[in-house]
Amino acid sequence: MSKKLPELYIATDVEADGPIPGPYSMISFGMAVVGKPELCFYTELRPISDKFIPEALAVSGIDRDRLLQEAPTPEEAMTAAARWLNGLRKIGRPVFLAAPAVWDGMFIHWYFINFTGKSPFGQTGSGIDLRSYWMGMNGCEWVETHKGKIKYELGINELLHTHHAGEDAIELAKVFEALLKKNHRMD
Repeated sequence: MSKKLPELYIATDVEADGPIPGPYSMISFGMAVVGKPELCFYTELRPISDKFIPEALAVSGIDRDRLLQEAPTPEEAMTAAARWLNGLRKIGRPVFLAAPAVWDGMFIHWYFINFTGKSPFGQTGSGIDLRSYWMGMNGCEWVETHKGKIKYELGINELLHTHHAGEDAIELAKVFEALLKKNHRMD
């Protein structure tokens, strides 16, 4: 009987130029393996529509005109991400993780399905939401689950949230690792 590979929590962060995929574009995303943040992936993407909200675009500071000329197409970016995720299957089973999972997961799942035909995270694209995990672990209300508060409670003050999707995925991986250690699920 072969041993089942462990779950690999894939901390994921998305930057987008609007509130939903389709009419708006995911302009970058990053992924990092919890407990192994050196195993990470980052890409920018060419926008898929002319529609964008300037305030949403300003959050990341990414130049949309540069993306239109230089960034990989969504097909190229999502295929590269799927290849990276599937390569991790040698050491574990990738499980999506985000904060909040609804926002990041909505873009990631839609882009994988739309541009590659399937998601490496499964048919539903479901995964772990940091804030819901914290809520369940601590019996607190949703309002008490902001990542800044979680970081403060865990004593993680040196990690900045920069709105660079690659850096923020690594930040999330480190926060979730500390949370798992606190919960005695990772040593």
